[in-house]
Amino acid sequence: MGHVVLFHSVYGLRPAVSAAADRLRAAGHLVAVPDLYGQPPVDTVEEGFALLDRIGQETVLDRARAALDRLPPDTVLAGFSMGAGVAGAMLAERRDTAGLLLLHGTGGSPAAVRPGLPIALHLADPDQYDPPEEVDTWQREMTAAGADLVVHRYPGAGHLFTDPTVPDHDPVATDLTWDRALAFLART
Repeated sequence: MGHVVLFHSVYGLRPAVSAAADRLRAAGHLVAVPDLYGQPPVDTVEEGFALLDRIGQETVLDRARAALDRLPPDTVLAGFSMGAGVAGAMLAERRDTAGLLLLHGTGGSPAAVRPGLPIALHLADPDQYDPPEEVDTWQREMTAAGADLVVHRYPGAGHLFTDPTVPDHDPVATDLTWDRALAFLART
């Protein structure tokens, strides 16, 4: 098993992220869960975006870099929603990553993909933040860049469906996501 860094969503470091890390740890992975905000999590997506605006995207990315500085180069980059974007942004700086696990959002640029890089995307279908045509374009570009990409879409699920504390939660899609995520991590 390997190292995984798990970046939180715009809500902040909520119990659902810690529970996900515990699930991965139970499967034998060493999981880091950095607090990209340095402040308590919020209860609504609107509060999350306001908090992100106050903290600033560059500060969030600097905190992600600082967390990664302590981890091996082949650490799997993973994230929830906004955290998926953070994981994707870190890909350009972490060329030796073992894989990219994206939950509830796309991330990464085709320019940062090395041939054969394992990437798994888990996304509501449709997703209010990642329209299907944008996801399809991203998928084509990542595959053309050489990514070993698998996209899992969950029809009828809400955006942040793995978080049991939000209205989007879908327990069936959540269980399937974690089964697939653990299988992905076992292969990387």
